[in-house]
Amino acid sequence: MSKTTKLTVLGLSFLLASFMVAGGLGVRANTNDDGSYRQLGVYSEVLSRVRTEYVEEPNIPSVTNGALHGLLESLDANSSYLDPTEYKEYKQRKEGKAGIGAAVSKRYGYAAVISVTPGGPADKAEIASGDILEAIEGKSTRDMSLAEIDGRLTGTPGSVVNVSVVRPRRAQPVKSAVTRAVVSDPPISDRMMEDGIAYIKVDDFPKGRSQEIANKLKTLQKDGAKKIILDLRNSGDGQEDEGIATANLFLNHGMIGYLQGQKYPKQTYNADPQKAITTLPLVVLVNRGTAGPAELVAAAIMENARGDVLGDKTFGSGSIPKVIDMPDGSALILSVAKYYSPSGKAIQDTAVTPNILVADNNDAFLAPDEDENADDSAQQQEKQKANQPDDQLNKAIEVLKGQATKA
Repeated sequence: MSKTTKLTVLGLSFLLASFMVAGGLGVRANTNDDGSYRQLGVYSEVLSRVRTEYVEEPNIPSVTNGALHGLLESLDANSSYLDPTEYKEYKQRKEGKAGIGAAVSKRYGYAAVISVTPGGPADKAEIASGDILEAIEGKSTRDMSLAEIDGRLTGTPGSVVNVSVVRPRRAQPVKSAVTRAVVSDPPISDRMMEDGIAYIKVDDFPKGRSQEIANKLKTLQKDGAKKIILDLRNSGDGQEDEGIATANLFLNHGMIGYLQGQKYPKQTYNADPQKAITTLPLVVLVNRGTAGPAELVAAAIMENARGDVLGDKTFGSGSIPKVIDMPDGSALILSVAKYYSPSGKAIQDTAVTPNILVADNNDAFLAPDEDENADDSAQQQEKQKANQPDDQLNKAIEVLKGQATKA
């Protein structure tokens, strides 16, 4: 056994023994701790068996490193363990100002594209919402934490990152080279529709977005808007406080939501009547690409009975991460608090289920099939999408037509 391995085993054994002794001396605070100490005993036994009985001498540091990765990633998609090398690379990459213009999380064990910034690098590379990034630079994303995935997608402007993409309804991955760039936030789009219905599309929630939406609402009402459709489909990125401020534009009373963690003081966000802009009838459109701040808006509108939320169940994302430096140069990224809807549902755990369910006939978040003849071009998929009716939008118009205009 090498000196490094011996030291690692000795250190782990000492740590485990210390826990066991502490437990034996009555340091355990409550019965819940008993389970933790028993698990430490099991871990010690497993480690001993691996070291003495595995088919060949194991790389104990590697085994321990893998155990720590699994421990953190079993908590939620946003929690990660970064060993010293990974953490160093993570910090270096995060200094880069360029990305691929896509919100990414973990789904099916791999990196899943929640939403794509229109006109950004991912969009130009024909990567679409619902695609699975099976590998980045040849390494499977199944073996990466979300922090590592984000780090590998970030870099210097003009640099290229190679990804393998699994598209909906097609199992075979497609290789794609994406040129990183500094991505600008897409502007809000709006238009007046039939029967005085104002349509507002919000793709993300960067700093200042709520004020932009407020200005749009004021202008649209001056132009004669009588009812509103707020389209938050595939809006999967941004700042949660912008989502809270946006919800307040439509609410003159009630709770918007709250933030809480085990050791994180509860923060409750209540609607300020002075910040409300409109009381017009409202329908919010969502789908499986709706995440984060957009989910806060949808949950607040629906649970305060301010309007209808229409579409598919959302993605489910909303937590506060904390980076904790470890003495050996590694780091933990832990979710220390979650955002909750007014009724007390953790959005990250339950997502938002619309009160009016309408399937997205262009749903990208479908399990891939084995049709080898399927066209894997995202551009072709977009052409097909453009030729299909928007069932969710049409249903929203129908719902609003059946509602009386509020004064």
